[in-house]
Amino acid sequence: MATPLMPKATAIWLLDNTALTFAQISAFCGLHTLEIKALADGEVASGLVGFDPVLNGQLTQAEIDRCSADPEAKLQLLENAKESIKTKTKSGKKYTPLARRGDRPDAILWLIKNYPQLTDTHICMLLGTTRGTITTIRDKTHWNIQNIKPHDPVILGICSQKDLDDILSQIKA
Repeated sequence: MATPLMPKATAIWLLDNTALTFAQISAFCGLHTLEIKALADGEVASGLVGFDPVLNGQLTQAEIDRCSADPEAKLQLLENAKESIKTKTKSGKKYTPLARRGDRPDAILWLIKNYPQLTDTHICMLLGTTRGTITTIRDKTHWNIQNIKPHDPVILGICSQKDLDDILSQIKA
């Protein structure tokens, strides 16, 4: 089941402004009942401001009234709210820890040698690098080219095998 945007803040608002039970708020927000109780007691997130799910289109007042009248009823997130709440997708530049940044040129060289059909854009998306770095490695003008050895980016932990397979399937299609 989809949970609302900012579930703790939504739970605080529901606690402050409705007569819903802890179980109903817990089920709607995707939080444990004890966490809802702690929010109500002010033991957790005391400085957090409530977030109105009616104003942002996740619930209707009629839905809140229906569930307030029946303690066994469950709140339902509006369909258009489910569509607007998207999970974060991995695209574009990716964070690489400092300890792994020296491995990125090795991964670039490995991809250039093993998959020459990959464009600079594909390599940028996969490894989170710049076109300038890829160009200097292709041209062998990189400042550290003598120390760069090709290594598989999946083994280095810079990208996943699924990401690599997805990029390769885009090229074949």
